[in-house]
Amino acid sequence: MVKYNLAKVVIEGSSPFFRFVTNMLKFFKMNIETLIFYFFGSFSIISAIMVVTLSNAVHSVLFLIVVFCNVAGLLLVLGAEFFSFMFLIVYVGAIAVLFLFVVMMLNIKTNPIKIDNFSTIPIGMVIFLILISQIISSIDNHVALVENNYLVYIPWLVENNYLSNIEVIGTFLYTKFCILFLVCGLILLVAMIGAIVLTMHQRSIVKKQQISTQLIRDPRGVIKFIKLRK
Repeated sequence: MVKYNLAKVVIEGSSPFFRFVTNMLKFFKMNIETLIFYFFGSFSIISAIMVVTLSNAVHSVLFLIVVFCNVAGLLLVLGAEFFSFMFLIVYVGAIAVLFLFVVMMLNIKTNPIKIDNFSTIPIGMVIFLILISQIISSIDNHVALVENNYLVYIPWLVENNYLSNIEVIGTFLYTKFCILFLVCGLILLVAMIGAIVLTMHQRSIVKKQQISTQLIRDPRGVIKFIKLRK
């Protein structure tokens, strides 16, 4: 259990607004970090709901970027600074922007699609029950493993409190998990080579204009005079 200390805010000559916020924090027994955590968490949930409910694809991608930013804020509050910035660089800087440009270039129509919601509710309930049953069965099957401390989280930052967050990740990534790191690099290399091979493949069916060949042709062998019948 995590015990939250009362917020101790001492502001000389503070306004009624700051006193109200301080009293609310004391009432709910929260500190500033907990309040920021709930702020990012609530906005990430609201933005995720907007992603799946909006009919405009461009607006959905924009709210997806907001979700990524809020999750990065959550990671920053939890103390995972490296993962927070990597989340922003990879997801917001690459994937979300790629989605946005692809959606804008596809010229998707924003006309509302008429869907019978009542016909999709039974299918959704069946899928929901299947997922819940799978989660419950997996929890029941792994109770013995949890009791034997096989699935207990190992606090690496506590064991290596003399190192920073990035140093701990680098230490375990290049020592204990070096094989997995090399396998990930090999998968990315194969994907890169496959993309290059697919783009370099030339089809013989496609007709292309060769300007250099056209310029060196002899006009006398190209132009022909044909006598038309009267």
